[in-house]
Amino acid sequence: MLDIRGLAIVVTAAAALQGCASASGGNDPGARPLPIGQSCQSIRGELNRLDSRGVPAQVERASNGGKLSAAQRVDVDNYNRLLGQYLGSRCHV
Repeated sequence: MLDIRGLAIVVTAAAALQGCASASGGNDPGARPLPIGQSCQSIRGELNRLDSRGVPAQVERASNGGKLSAAQRVDVDNYNRLLGQYLGSRCHV
């Protein structure tokens, strides 16, 4: 289950993507294909696993200029990559 911070990050990212789409003059390229072997459900499962480990708080800390260990940085980068795939493929719609 998404916690409040995770939900806030997803909503913010979705709003940012919506802003980009509306600024492009209606030239929406459509949903991006998922990487081979991935599905919306598998990505959502990975995001849930990272959520349960507190990674959204680390994402927040990193975006506010906080320091992270190398392992935390890997988790944050992985979370951001997965979130980009999830939103870009329009799994949230």
